[in-house]
Amino acid sequence: MVKMMHRIFALFLFFGSFNLLASEVILQFNSNIEVRKDSSMRVEEVITVRAEGQSIKRGIYRDFPTDYKDHLGNRYRVGFKAISVLRDGAPEQFREERQNNGVRLYIGQKERFLSPGIYRYTILYETTRQIGYFDDHDELYWNATGNGWSFPIEKASATVSLPYGIPLEQVRYEGYTGRQGGKGQDYQARQKYDGSVLFQTTRPLAGKEGLTIVVSWPKGYIHQPDINEQVDSLIKDNREVMWGVAGILVILCYYLIAWRRVGRDPEAGVIIPHYRPPEGYSPASINFIRNMGYSDKTFATSVVNLAVKGWLHIDEMDGRYTLNLLEGREPLATGEKKLIKKLFRSYAKSIELKQSNHKILSEAKVAHKHALALNYEYRYFLTNSSWMVPAIILSISFIVAIILMLPKEQMAVSAFFMVWLSGWTVGLTGLLVAAYKKWKLFFAERGIVPLMSALFMSLFAVPFIGGEVFGLTTAMREGSPTLFIFGLSIVLINYLFYQWLKAPTLAGRRLLDKADGFKLFLTVSEKDELDLKYPIEKTPRLFEQYLPYAMALDVEQAWGDKFSELLAAKQQSSDGYSPTWYSGRHWQTGHFSTFATAIGGGMSSAIASSSAAPGASSGGGGGGSSGGGGGGGGGGGW
Repeated sequence: MVKMMHRIFALFLFFGSFNLLASEVILQFNSNIEVRKDSSMRVEEVITVRAEGQSIKRGIYRDFPTDYKDHLGNRYRVGFKAISVLRDGAPEQFREERQNNGVRLYIGQKERFLSPGIYRYTILYETTRQIGYFDDHDELYWNATGNGWSFPIEKASATVSLPYGIPLEQVRYEGYTGRQGGKGQDYQARQKYDGSVLFQTTRPLAGKEGLTIVVSWPKGYIHQPDINEQVDSLIKDNREVMWGVAGILVILCYYLIAWRRVGRDPEAGVIIPHYRPPEGYSPASINFIRNMGYSDKTFATSVVNLAVKGWLHIDEMDGRYTLNLLEGREPLATGEKKLIKKLFRSYAKSIELKQSNHKILSEAKVAHKHALALNYEYRYFLTNSSWMVPAIILSISFIVAIILMLPKEQMAVSAFFMVWLSGWTVGLTGLLVAAYKKWKLFFAERGIVPLMSALFMSLFAVPFIGGEVFGLTTAMREGSPTLFIFGLSIVLINYLFYQWLKAPTLAGRRLLDKADGFKLFLTVSEKDELDLKYPIEKTPRLFEQYLPYAMALDVEQAWGDKFSELLAAKQQSSDGYSPTWYSGRHWQTGHFSTFATAIGGGMSSAIASSSAAPGASSGGGGGGSSGGGGGGGGGGGW
């Protein structure tokens, strides 16, 4: 029984060692590097492998890095040209395929499988721009084997031949072995009789280990590119950067010319206090003209104004707003009639500001905006949006040009991420703005409901922020950072000048001067009222009447501060004053200084969320390491 166990164990060891011996491996990796006077190099690699049909089925592949970054972060692309490939001395078919940072040679035929055995591959290629030029010497810092092989390398050697005439005694050499970044010294090197330098490993190299060599010589024997050649290479290597810089400069120049032509605002007049709003202008119209565009604040201002005038009653409960139609008697301002008609269709008497009513609310906003634009846009301000058309065409052209300048393997992924991230970023921006408004409302009210609403919106935005970070990092790694940097810069420039090209007309400037005068009255502190010869008695009615204008001019907080003590006293009096047009917690809390801010912010936030459809929103001197320098790469079987 014991003898039988010994025999079984011996058989196990025999077959196990046989299996180990049969594993795929690089038996010999010999590299012959010829450095020429013009600084180009001719390299012959002789790679002897044992194939067992595991990874090496049709042949091997060899990776050659060609794209690097210089010390300034610019792309530095070396030349590479495959001349021939032999297998056991006979020509072998091969094809090139671009990778993210270089070229991969697939050696062998797709439809032809190799029998297990030993094969010798000879790869001959030329490469340029591999020499390093320093103050006192020139240098070849070369990763002879590459550190990307998955197979072990039993023996590796590299021979470097330099041009005739270089003093042999002034040639310096050293090397490194091991994994990427390693400084192993498992090699021996010597200068041969013909002046070439031979490096040989003294131990087998495991997978992902390699041999890197450094050979230096005095300056003046190898051609060094002059400044013109360096600039030319820099431009060729970084064409997309040049196109990006050119694009930004051209677009900026165009916009500056356009801004000087149509975007400069007329000079403001002397601002004097006005105790009444500009006659004939509603709060919504002043907000629309002042911002030279429509917003949710414009809509909210109009709703509050309609309520103050007796056309609506606003009910608020736990942050939910309901508008109830009343029989008002005061005349309606521009756009208000259309707003009521669109909000209360089919004889409806109330509408809640919730997302299920988004279609009604959206149509009401569109009708209101159209009415305001029809009456005020060209008379009081110009958006000058037609001046943006050439800039947008230029922007698209330059972005497309940048994409076309990219390596082929980066074009598709860069274009995809550019489109995807653009939409994602717009949506994320909307979420962050909504969260900001929720927190602003909370700090105005200090209630549990706005706190929960702000926390929910913030937590809801977190995974989208994660998606943005993931998208940006993936795009930078797999795509082109240049495209995203310049692409986003161009988009930002267009957005900024979309705002800056807007300009009030002379009539609009005069109206804005009056509005600024009224704003001065709304915001002046109580201690300064005597200096302004304040002629109007403070009453709750005055507070209500001018509240929509304070909202329109973004000074509702200051306006509420002026009446805080008065309104508190009125509420505690026998008549227990409260506004007839509003009922809800904003008034009941007694924080009258923040009532105006709360009602304005709450209405704007509710309108924004309810009017959108769901889902709409040097290697020498010990300074080098294994894997450093030019060359390198690695390979495998296929």
